[in-house]
Amino acid sequence: MKKKIIFSGIQPTGILTIGNYIGALSQWKKLQKKYFCIYCIADLHALTNYHKKSILNNNILNTLSLFLASGINPEKSIIFIQSHVPQHTQLCWILNCFTNFSIMKRMIQFKEKINSNKNVNMGLFNYPILMAADILLYQTYKVPVGKDQIQHIELVRDIACKFNNFYGEKIFKIPEKKMNKNFGSCIMSLLNPMKKMSKSDKNKNNIITLFDDDIIIRKKIKSAVTDSNNPPKIVFDLKNKPGISNLLIILSNITKIPIEKLEFRFKNKNYNDFKESVVYNLCLFLNKLRKKYYFYRKNEELLKNIINNGSKKAKKYAKITLKKVHNVIGLK
Repeated sequence: MKKKIIFSGIQPTGILTIGNYIGALSQWKKLQKKYFCIYCIADLHALTNYHKKSILNNNILNTLSLFLASGINPEKSIIFIQSHVPQHTQLCWILNCFTNFSIMKRMIQFKEKINSNKNVNMGLFNYPILMAADILLYQTYKVPVGKDQIQHIELVRDIACKFNNFYGEKIFKIPEKKMNKNFGSCIMSLLNPMKKMSKSDKNKNNIITLFDDDIIIRKKIKSAVTDSNNPPKIVFDLKNKPGISNLLIILSNITKIPIEKLEFRFKNKNYNDFKESVVYNLCLFLNKLRKKYYFYRKNEELLKNIINNGSKKAKKYAKITLKKVHNVIGLK
């Protein structure tokens, strides 16, 4: 039986966090068992912020190395660079013409970025339509998303339905969102566990990056918000104990120990003991991950072969869809 297609992508910007690993990369590895996965290094999306050529190129290879270190297998999945498949931007222009301006102005993430970003360019505004092209080119069955991406997937579905209905043909498969039911789908900020951990956070004490050393990890975890309960209780309670719950989620995901067992293990322990365990296991986990990362990162010939092969495979799928679009529109 032919596997259904999963599509997802990540920007090669900045250093990824433990939240990116738990919420995305580790889940992508699991999806390979059941689905045919297409994973994109979204360098075109990254251009909404200005980057020097050397930095962008380096970040692309770094991101690919992390894919491989996380267990994403180029023999099982397609891994490619977005800009190497020109059909993405070609379809994006066509989809622009099927998207109402008023709808784009209502996109929540764009509104948020306007308030926090001086570089409000058209790429930032048009970002969701390029994302729609990314997804629809591959006749995607499901797209792994967090809560902050649901509105974007709804836009993709609306555009695809509008296009199909207008031409009276099922050119695009209508993708479904795949919500991550794992507790690790959204790792929160260490100092403000009511907001999502973000690699773009200006306060680096809010995040654990995949390349923080043991000393930095200890300092950040020790400073992480808990609560003022006396005596302390290490239990999973997102409403009343968001800081402790966030650390439990991180510890559970990197040790593969269910949260219920962790609660029992730390039943009579204090917060310091709990944080010591988080520090120890996080350092152990990240050191192993980095060892795999450096193994791949130093072999640039291997990385470039994976990129070239992945782009060739992705183009085969993208060309088929774009040809259907051109034919139905009349662009022959």
